[in-house]
Amino acid sequence: MDKVIKSEAEWQAQLSELAYKVTRTHATERAGTHDNFPDDPGTFRCVCCGAPLFEQDTKFDAGCGWPSFTAPIDPEIVGESVDRSHFMVRTEVHCNRCDAHLGHVFPDGPAPTGLRYCINGVALSFEPET
Repeated sequence: MDKVIKSEAEWQAQLSELAYKVTRTHATERAGTHDNFPDDPGTFRCVCCGAPLFEQDTKFDAGCGWPSFTAPIDPEIVGESVDRSHFMVRTEVHCNRCDAHLGHVFPDGPAPTGLRYCINGVALSFEPET
């Protein structure tokens, strides 16, 4: 996997203001921002570098207000780190190709993994299946 490295100015020029804040400074978008997220077959990619992150068939409605998935396409592309912000300890997930903050993973998801990858919708782009 080739690492994508850009200056902060390059990221700011490429991304919307909210996408920059979420992916590059670890902000969180408001819940419910992406209630009309695509349901068609396809792949959810990193908005920063285009890396394939999640397939449509792993998406589910967790009722939390953010797109949720049971598993990444490739565990090597979605990295994890400890997030101790906001007086909590959570597991942050990020794109290993460009270090974009994606969201968090929680152990309260459905089968088969029991995981809920709670992802900021603005951190994703969608590529429909052709």
